[in-house]
Amino acid sequence: MEYVNPEGLRLDGRRFNEMRQIVAEVGVVSKADGSAVFEMGNTKVIAAVYGPREIQNKSQQKNGHALVLCEYSMAHFSTGDRRRQKNDRRSTELSLVIRQTMEACILTELLPHSQIDIFLQVLQADGGTRSACINAATLALADAGIPMRDLAVSCSAGYLNSTPLLDLNYVEDSAGGADVTVGILPKLDKVTLLQMDAKLPMETFETVFALASEGCKAIAERVREVLQENTKQLEYRRAA
Repeated sequence: MEYVNPEGLRLDGRRFNEMRQIVAEVGVVSKADGSAVFEMGNTKVIAAVYGPREIQNKSQQKNGHALVLCEYSMAHFSTGDRRRQKNDRRSTELSLVIRQTMEACILTELLPHSQIDIFLQVLQADGGTRSACINAATLALADAGIPMRDLAVSCSAGYLNSTPLLDLNYVEDSAGGADVTVGILPKLDKVTLLQMDAKLPMETFETVFALASEGCKAIAERVREVLQENTKQLEYRRAA
């Protein structure tokens, strides 16, 4: 199957270095301390954050740091080809990956003897759910006022038809090519997540990694815009 035509266009009309449309909103769950919806194309994720609050299980307490817990799940209606159970292996693995990524950006040392719970649910899945969850979690943490050293953002890139492609959708992701998911702290210029599901020659990997990193930086700009717009709205409401 041809995923990139001779004119350089992908199946959905994007060029190799184009991302899908990003739509994001914070404050969508009234009973959560912070929440957000993040959409990348047809992939849609909701995040809710509770905390910081008193740690519930004292045996999990970390010395001088907040405990960060994360639960990832997919709604049964999120994808048309299969149903996922809440506690399946992939959900457990992604919960751990996302938790570790978020721990790298949260200033946990400022919140000792407390815990922060992050709940993520995929409402629509069309590729890039891992990255969308990280981006949604960052927005929800900021909405909750959790102190962070930087924004944690994520994007993926792949390699199909001898072409590096940014922000794979489900059809591209399922094509059997390499898929590289990258998470970064953009201002600190630090990589917090790097996962690859197939081998690539080093030169090709560096090209795909650089493409995903540029995608991360573009997402970081969008996340900042959403947070700035939300701050303006809050200031307007207070003034009114």
